[in-house]
Amino acid sequence: MPASYVERMLGDKERIVHQTRQHWFVLLHSILVELVFITAIAIASALAVSFVNPAASWALVFLLIPMASLAADLLNWTNRQYIITNRRVIQVTGVFNKHVTDSSLEKVTDLKMVQSALGRLLNYGDIEILTASELGVNLFQRISEPIKFKTAMLNAKEKMGSDEVRIGGAPKQGDIPEMIAQLDGLRKRGVLTEDEFARKKADLLAKM
Repeated sequence: MPASYVERMLGDKERIVHQTRQHWFVLLHSILVELVFITAIAIASALAVSFVNPAASWALVFLLIPMASLAADLLNWTNRQYIITNRRVIQVTGVFNKHVTDSSLEKVTDLKMVQSALGRLLNYGDIEILTASELGVNLFQRISEPIKFKTAMLNAKEKMGSDEVRIGGAPKQGDIPEMIAQLDGLRKRGVLTEDEFARKKADLLAKM
Protein backbone atom coordinates (compact mmCIF):
# COMPACT_ATOMS: atom_id res chain seq x y z
CA MET A 1 0.00 0.00 0.00
CA PRO A 2 1.55 3.37 -1.02
CA ALA A 3 2.55 5.71 1.78
CA SER A 4 0.32 8.71 2.47
CA TYR A 5 1.47 12.29 1.93
CA VAL A 6 2.16 12.71 5.65
CA GLU A 7 4.08 9.44 5.92
CA ARG A 8 6.36 10.50 3.05
CA MET A 9 7.36 13.62 5.05
CA LEU A 10 8.63 11.66 8.04
CA GLY A 11 12.33 11.42 8.74
CA ASP A 12 14.34 8.38 9.78
CA LYS A 13 12.98 6.85 12.99
CA GLU A 14 10.21 9.47 13.06
CA ARG A 15 6.72 8.13 13.67
CA ILE A 16 3.21 9.52 14.08
CA VAL A 17 1.93 9.38 17.67
CA HIS A 18 -1.35 11.27 17.20
CA GLN A 19 -3.36 12.60 14.27
CA THR A 20 -6.61 14.57 14.11
CA ARG A 21 -8.69 17.00 12.05
CA GLN A 22 -11.02 19.86 12.73
CA HIS A 23 -14.24 18.77 14.41
CA TRP A 24 -17.11 17.51 12.25
CA PHE A 25 -19.11 20.52 13.50
CA VAL A 26 -16.78 22.74 11.43
CA LEU A 27 -17.58 20.70 8.31
CA LEU A 28 -21.31 20.82 9.04
CA HIS A 29 -21.17 24.59 9.47
CA SER A 30 -19.39 24.90 6.10
CA ILE A 31 -21.78 22.70 4.11
CA LEU A 32 -25.06 23.71 5.76
CA VAL A 33 -25.84 26.36 3.12
CA GLU A 34 -25.04 23.92 0.29
CA LEU A 35 -27.33 21.29 1.83
CA VAL A 36 -30.17 23.81 2.05
CA PHE A 37 -29.72 24.82 -1.61
CA ILE A 38 -29.51 21.20 -2.77
CA THR A 39 -32.71 20.32 -0.92
CA ALA A 40 -34.55 23.42 -2.20
CA ILE A 41 -33.51 22.87 -5.83
CA ALA A 42 -34.43 19.18 -5.68
CA ILE A 43 -37.88 19.93 -4.25
CA ALA A 44 -38.53 22.78 -6.72
CA SER A 45 -37.48 20.59 -9.66
CA ALA A 46 -39.69 17.73 -8.52
CA LEU A 47 -42.70 20.05 -8.17
CA ALA A 48 -42.03 21.60 -11.58
CA VAL A 49 -41.91 18.19 -13.23
CA SER A 50 -45.08 17.00 -11.51
CA PHE A 51 -47.31 20.05 -11.77
CA VAL A 52 -45.90 22.44 -14.35
CA ASN A 53 -43.87 20.95 -17.14
CA PRO A 54 -42.43 17.43 -17.37
CA ALA A 55 -39.55 18.85 -19.40
CA ALA A 56 -38.52 20.99 -16.44
CA SER A 57 -36.24 18.22 -15.14
CA TRP A 58 -33.34 20.07 -16.83
CA ALA A 59 -33.49 22.41 -13.83
CA LEU A 60 -31.71 19.69 -11.85
CA VAL A 61 -28.52 20.84 -13.56
CA PHE A 62 -28.49 23.70 -11.06
CA LEU A 63 -27.73 21.08 -8.42
CA LEU A 64 -24.20 20.84 -9.81
CA ILE A 65 -23.24 24.23 -8.35
CA PRO A 66 -23.99 23.56 -4.64
CA MET A 67 -22.83 19.94 -5.00
CA ALA A 68 -19.46 21.09 -6.36
CA SER A 69 -19.14 23.56 -3.49
CA LEU A 70 -20.04 20.83 -1.00
CA ALA A 71 -17.42 18.49 -2.49
CA ALA A 72 -14.78 21.24 -2.24
CA ASP A 73 -15.60 21.86 1.45
CA LEU A 74 -15.43 18.13 2.16
CA LEU A 75 -12.04 17.78 0.45
CA ASN A 76 -10.63 20.80 2.28
CA TRP A 77 -11.82 19.43 5.64
CA THR A 78 -10.45 15.96 4.92
CA ASN A 79 -7.04 17.25 3.86
CA ARG A 80 -6.59 19.65 6.80
CA GLN A 81 -4.66 17.49 9.26
CA TYR A 82 -2.91 18.08 12.58
CA ILE A 83 -0.19 15.56 13.36
CA ILE A 84 2.08 14.94 16.33
CA THR A 85 5.18 12.84 15.75
CA ASN A 86 7.89 11.88 18.21
CA ARG A 87 9.86 14.91 16.93
CA ARG A 88 7.49 17.67 15.80
CA VAL A 89 3.97 19.04 15.37
CA ILE A 90 2.76 19.28 11.77
CA GLN A 91 -0.17 21.08 10.17
CA VAL A 92 -1.07 20.07 6.60
CA THR A 93 -3.64 21.91 4.46
CA GLY A 94 -4.61 21.91 0.79
CA VAL A 95 -6.02 19.37 -1.62
CA PHE A 96 -3.75 19.70 -4.66
CA ASN A 97 -1.39 22.46 -3.52
CA LYS A 98 -0.14 21.39 -0.11
CA HIS A 99 0.89 23.81 2.63
CA VAL A 100 2.86 22.29 5.50
CA THR A 101 3.81 24.03 8.75
CA ASP A 102 5.76 22.18 11.40
CA SER A 103 7.37 23.01 14.72
CA SER A 104 10.01 20.98 16.49
CA LEU A 105 8.93 19.72 19.89
CA GLU A 106 12.24 21.03 21.21
CA LYS A 107 11.19 24.60 20.36
CA VAL A 108 7.73 24.42 21.93
CA THR A 109 7.79 26.74 24.94
CA ASP A 110 4.12 26.76 25.96
CA LEU A 111 0.81 25.18 25.10
CA LYS A 112 -2.64 26.71 25.62
CA MET A 113 -6.06 25.18 25.13
CA VAL A 114 -9.37 27.04 24.91
CA GLN A 115 -12.77 25.31 24.95
CA SER A 116 -16.13 27.07 24.88
CA ALA A 117 -19.17 25.57 26.58
CA LEU A 118 -20.32 24.17 23.23
CA GLY A 119 -16.79 22.96 22.55
CA ARG A 120 -16.75 21.02 25.82
CA LEU A 121 -20.14 19.52 24.96
CA LEU A 122 -19.13 18.45 21.45
CA ASN A 123 -15.45 17.82 22.33
CA TYR A 124 -13.65 20.41 20.21
CA GLY A 125 -11.43 23.38 21.00
CA ASP A 126 -8.49 25.60 20.04
CA ILE A 127 -4.87 24.67 20.67
CA GLU A 128 -2.30 27.48 20.69
CA ILE A 129 1.33 26.39 20.45
CA LEU A 130 3.99 28.93 21.38
CA THR A 131 7.47 28.26 20.04
CA ALA A 132 10.90 29.84 20.12
CA SER A 133 10.96 30.13 16.31
CA GLU A 134 10.39 33.29 14.31
CA LEU A 135 6.75 32.39 13.65
CA GLY A 136 6.14 32.32 17.38
CA VAL A 137 2.59 30.94 17.50
CA ASN A 138 0.69 28.13 15.79
CA LEU A 139 -3.09 28.20 16.30
CA PHE A 140 -5.09 25.06 15.58
CA GLN A 141 -8.75 26.09 15.61
CA ARG A 142 -11.69 23.88 16.58
CA ILE A 143 -9.82 20.60 16.41
CA SER A 144 -11.45 17.37 17.53
CA GLU A 145 -10.56 15.98 20.98
CA PRO A 146 -8.23 18.82 22.00
CA ILE A 147 -7.46 17.31 25.42
CA LYS A 148 -6.21 14.11 23.80
CA PHE A 149 -4.13 16.19 21.36
CA LYS A 150 -2.60 18.24 24.18
CA THR A 151 -1.83 15.15 26.25
CA ALA A 152 -0.24 13.35 23.30
CA MET A 153 1.93 16.37 22.57
CA LEU A 154 3.10 16.76 26.17
CA ASN A 155 3.88 13.04 26.38
CA ALA A 156 5.86 13.17 23.12
CA LYS A 157 7.83 16.19 24.36
CA GLU A 158 8.52 14.53 27.70
CA LYS A 159 9.73 11.36 25.99
CA MET A 160 11.95 13.42 23.70
CA GLY A 161 13.50 15.10 26.73
CA SER A 162 14.10 11.73 28.37
CA ASP A 163 15.59 10.30 25.18
CA GLU A 164 17.98 13.23 24.91
CA VAL A 165 19.34 12.34 28.32
CA ARG A 166 19.74 8.65 27.40
CA ILE A 167 21.07 8.91 23.85
CA GLY A 168 24.78 8.40 23.31
CA GLY A 169 25.62 7.24 26.81
CA ALA A 170 27.58 9.93 28.65
CA PRO A 171 26.84 13.40 27.21
CA LYS A 172 29.51 16.02 26.77
CA GLN A 173 30.03 18.15 29.86
CA GLY A 174 29.22 21.30 27.88
CA ASP A 175 25.81 19.86 26.97
CA ILE A 176 24.79 18.96 30.52
CA PRO A 177 23.76 22.47 31.70
CA GLU A 178 21.59 22.86 28.61
CA MET A 179 19.98 19.47 29.25
CA ILE A 180 19.28 20.44 32.86
CA ALA A 181 17.71 23.71 31.66
CA GLN A 182 15.48 21.75 29.28
CA LEU A 183 14.43 19.41 32.09
CA ASP A 184 13.73 22.40 34.31
CA GLY A 185 11.50 23.85 31.61
CA LEU A 186 9.55 20.58 31.51
CA ARG A 187 9.26 20.68 35.30
CA LYS A 188 7.90 24.23 35.30
CA ARG A 189 5.24 23.28 32.77
CA GLY A 190 4.18 20.30 34.83
CA VAL A 191 5.46 17.66 32.40
CA LEU A 192 7.99 16.36 34.96
CA THR A 193 7.33 16.03 38.68
CA GLU A 194 9.78 17.46 41.22
CA ASP A 195 11.07 13.97 42.03
CA GLU A 196 11.58 13.09 38.36
CA PHE A 197 13.39 16.35 37.72
CA ALA A 198 15.63 15.90 40.77
CA ARG A 199 16.49 12.34 39.77
CA LYS A 200 17.33 13.19 36.16
CA LYS A 201 19.31 16.27 37.26
CA ALA A 202 21.32 14.16 39.69
CA ASP A 203 22.05 11.62 36.94
CA LEU A 204 23.37 14.36 34.68
CA LEU A 205 25.44 16.06 37.37
CA ALA A 206 27.02 12.70 38.21
CA LYS A 207 28.33 12.53 34.63
CA MET A 208 30.21 15.87 34.84
